[in-house]
Amino acid sequence: MRLKLDENLSRHLKPGLEQQRHNVATAAEEQLLGKSDVDVGACARREGRMVFTLDLDVADVRKFAPGDHPGVVLFRPRSMGPAAVNSFILKFVRETDLEELAGCVTVVDPRRVRVRRPPSDAD
Repeated sequence: MRLKLDENLSRHLKPGLEQQRHNVATAAEEQLLGKSDVDVGACARREGRMVFTLDLDVADVRKFAPGDHPGVVLFRPRSMGPAAVNSFILKFVRETDLEELAGCVTVVDPRRVRVRRPPSDAD
């Protein structure tokens, strides 16, 4: 899976995701630090990358409607320390088929995973 790490995630997360055979780009590598969520989302869309973030605004379905992008995963771990966040994300990725979340807005917290899927053609 092609992933983009938002600026609020540690750059140290990248190697762990790459070990799981994901193609990972960071907001910092692409000079997106301080850019708007819309700019980061547009870049991810152009590159076909699912966005990983801690930013609630990026998971706003009014701005990033399911089906209009490669996917957004908002992580809401108990602890916001970088090591705890990285561990939380790496565990989720190990246990999840990210392809099933393509085009969705997904919120992951310690108790559950909520997925907003694109509308189906039958809707």
